[in-house]
Amino acid sequence: MRGSGPPSWIAPFTGLSPRCFGKLVTVLRREGADAVRKGRPWSLPLEDRALLVAAYWRTNLTMRQLAPLFGVSKSAADRIIDHLGPMLALQPRKRFAQDTVLIVDGTLVPTRDHTIAAQSKNYRYYTNHQLVIDADTRLVVAVGIPLAGYRNDCKAWQESGAKAAVGKTLTIADDGGYPGTGLVMPHRRRKGEELPEWKQAHNTSHKQVRARVEHVFARIKTWKILRDCRLKGDGVHHAMLGIARLHNLTLAG
Repeated sequence: MRGSGPPSWIAPFTGLSPRCFGKLVTVLRREGADAVRKGRPWSLPLEDRALLVAAYWRTNLTMRQLAPLFGVSKSAADRIIDHLGPMLALQPRKRFAQDTVLIVDGTLVPTRDHTIAAQSKNYRYYTNHQLVIDADTRLVVAVGIPLAGYRNDCKAWQESGAKAAVGKTLTIADDGGYPGTGLVMPHRRRKGEELPEWKQAHNTSHKQVRARVEHVFARIKTWKILRDCRLKGDGVHHAMLGIARLHNLTLAG
């Protein structure tokens, strides 16, 4: 039906319950997402516009495929995504409790905009995204600005702004790709030597904790936009931030 997304679409496309989705829409409206603007009014209510953006991120359908589902034109669907996508973005946490432990890791997102991505050995173009989660709650607390995929994680950690976002909060690196950063990393065994038992125990504990960020990546990578992003410019960053926000709302209930 034109201008009306079925309520049954909410959970599959957003991961949220209808009640939680309603709260999200209320927050978006309070933040000005539904403010009166010059020009033609939106052809869809805010609820359906938010659902359209989530459906695009979840399915990675083309505008030609997505627009008919919501009874709008391709250009209208494109404008909705460009307008509302940034408003769905996760806001980084500004304060952390004294005993907070964070985990950081980078992930590569295939990105078709070659101006912000870098070519890999498999000839695809990628952007590097540094993602920081709370080790206890698994909530995403910060996402760095995407960088060209060839950047080392240790450089991307600082250049993306992820380091500045967490300040001096104790942070664990998911792997050994962050030398010289001050992050807590697993101990490396030198050739011909064995690690002492205390270092082995530390590595075992580290492995158990760092697996949590891998679980978060597994969840957010179910959003198909992060498998082949066609968005240009800041679009891939807004998609990552928006998906992180929906991920957090899903965990929080």
